Amino acid sequence: MRAVVEAARELGIPYLTLFAFSSENWQRPTTEVSFLMQLLNRYLITETKRLMKRDIRVLALGDTGRLPPRVRQALADTVTATHKNHAMTVALALSYGGRQDIVAAARKLARAAAAGELSPDQIDEEMLARELTTGGMPDPDLVIRTSGEQRISNFFLFQAAYAEFYFTDTLWPDFREREFLSALAAYQSRERRFGAVADDPGRLRAQN
Repeated sequence: MRAVVEAARELGIPYLTLFAFSSENWQRPTTEVSFLMQLLNRYLITETKRLMKRDIRVLALGDTGRLPPRVRQALADTVTATHKNHAMTVALALSYGGRQDIVAAARKLARAAAAGELSPDQIDEEMLARELTTGGMPDPDLVIRTSGEQRISNFFLFQAAYAEFYFTDTLWPDFREREFLSALAAYQSRERRFGAVADDPGRLRAQN
């Protein structure tokens, strides 16, 4: 995590989201979950000073109430300590699921409609996006999937509608600056059309 965060900070990337633990990962063996929580807790405790020095803000996405108390406290402490930093934002997706995120946002809007605070006809993509846990964050430009997997695994189902995807066989524990730069180089070589066609440069500029 440190290697990727540091590389992104040096390159001036404003937002980086790390899918650290999914809502489905709770189904893994108890010993594995416990070990992952220990790693997360250690990272939060040891890296806060570095994050402050690098002017990096940390956000938490997902159902963090399911995290062990000590991890939840360490996470809250890091988020609070870094909330005024502005050079870069690192979002940690913890106990996060894309479907759950959309359902929670839909429920908020449904409750508002039932209370007469808005009309169902007013609900559009922008309104739904604001109610997601990523409300206020830009949609991702690039999604990197490590470990040779070829699936999205319930991550940013709404937000990644027009993201570019990069797949690598490198395991996440071995993913360092070199691999990160390779992913960015591949991204730079692509043409993002957002549904337009290549011979319509005016629209491409407008969409970008």
